[in-house]
Amino acid sequence: MAKRVAQFYKVSFEQFREGAADAFGVTEEQELRKIYEGIQLPKRATTGSAGYDFYAPVSITLEPGKTLKIPTGIRVEMEPDWVLKCYPRSGLGFKYRLQLNNTVGIIDSDYFYSDNEGHIFAKITNDSNEGKTVEIAAGTGFMQGIFVEYGITMDDDVTAVRNGGFGSTN
Repeated sequence: MAKRVAQFYKVSFEQFREGAADAFGVTEEQELRKIYEGIQLPKRATTGSAGYDFYAPVSITLEPGKTLKIPTGIRVEMEPDWVLKCYPRSGLGFKYRLQLNNTVGIIDSDYFYSDNEGHIFAKITNDSNEGKTVEIAAGTGFMQGIFVEYGITMDDDVTAVRNGGFGSTN
């Protein structure tokens, strides 16, 4: 049986508003609250699924060669020595060459406690070389996250503590 090592939560409305205003250009409070209330926590589709599906908070249309930053509204608390690795959903990658711009999103266990509440963002690109437009309806899975245990070297002596989001550990 798989180990239970993590718990997903929504970020605060204030944190989501900051990311959504920048990414989606939505600033009206009532519209942002509606989007925020519709955010679904990631979940697995079947008992045999390794990945937790992340759902689009808004409908997305992505032309070939275009990129979009998506604030998921999600954060995750996990056991030490575990990492959440994020990938595009397999079908979207296969059909459209949908890619995460950093190829694999790495969410460290201490990211949950950072200044931005550990808000998980995805930056996706439609890398289709067949001219296909990606359309993802709000509430549809677009990314999947898989929890993986990791080890460290015998002589590891890191003592630094995270306090920030992207690039905060240099």
